[in-house]
Amino acid sequence: MRAIRCEQYGPPSDLVLRELPDPEPAVGEVVVRIEGASVNFPDTLFIQNKYQITVPVPFTPGSEFVGAVIKAAPDVYGVNVGDHVMGAAMVGAYAEQIAVPSTSLRPVPAGLSGPEAAAFSVTFRTAFHALVTQGEFQSGDWVVVLGASGGVGTAAVDIATRLGGKVVAVDRGGARLDICRQLGAVATVDFDTEDVKTRIKDVTGGGANVVLDPVGGDVSEQALRSIAWGGRFVVIGFASGDIPRIPLNLVLLKGPVIKGFEMRTFPQFRAAEYAAGEKRLEEMVVEGLKPVVGAVYPLDKTIEALNAILDRKIAGKVVIDMTA
Repeated sequence: MRAIRCEQYGPPSDLVLRELPDPEPAVGEVVVRIEGASVNFPDTLFIQNKYQITVPVPFTPGSEFVGAVIKAAPDVYGVNVGDHVMGAAMVGAYAEQIAVPSTSLRPVPAGLSGPEAAAFSVTFRTAFHALVTQGEFQSGDWVVVLGASGGVGTAAVDIATRLGGKVVAVDRGGARLDICRQLGAVATVDFDTEDVKTRIKDVTGGGANVVLDPVGGDVSEQALRSIAWGGRFVVIGFASGDIPRIPLNLVLLKGPVIKGFEMRTFPQFRAAEYAAGEKRLEEMVVEGLKPVVGAVYPLDKTIEALNAILDRKIAGKVVIDMTA
């Protein structure tokens, strides 16, 4: 099979395309022939050894995929050869095949195309639980989404709107904010040209109830300064590359609840909430929830796909098409 390999830590340009042996399923595993894999910002961190945990080289990046089951270990039940499935793994998805635990898969919901299914799991689970579980969202809340045109951002705008929230989308202007308005944002803020704190406070009439932050950098503090007293600020990631240092006097004065969210460990520590979220997301897919797929690349153009994420050139999700 063909696979993208990280053989030394570094930028996407250091990745190479290799021929590898087809994987075999270990105990509890199945092998999936991958049709499409989604590009997520943490993938760019893994290959540079900048993520919270280190993956030893060499490895195949990619964490989110859709495809068909082609092999299964004898002890696997409930997942069968031929099933059309979507799943997530820490690494391994930028390849034509992947061996994963059968428990990490679920059927592709009706209503999602192949690229949409590849792009669904990580970002929509992240957005839902950051908003609902950690952010304690209530219908009618003002929700500020930073980096709103990205994968997690567009998912958060869509989910919050469908659940009755009033969304303020913060990102660069132009077409990126147009997409956020199409997804239901009632107001937008261009952080290149507008004062984020002042604009949010003006729009909300008193401050945001929930802030979702996958960006970090200077905009984090501006958003925290715009929060209503007792609001919830959820840290998701640092796509800007800058981990902010928040002045604690803001916490003293505004009384916000600041929480973090990481999809990798969340199911382990909040199993009941994770299961409830899976059920609700399935219902929302039936109601029309789906990812914004901004671009699709073939496997041999994976470097370009990762650079598009790093350069913030694409609104929504980027997908690698293994069948191209």
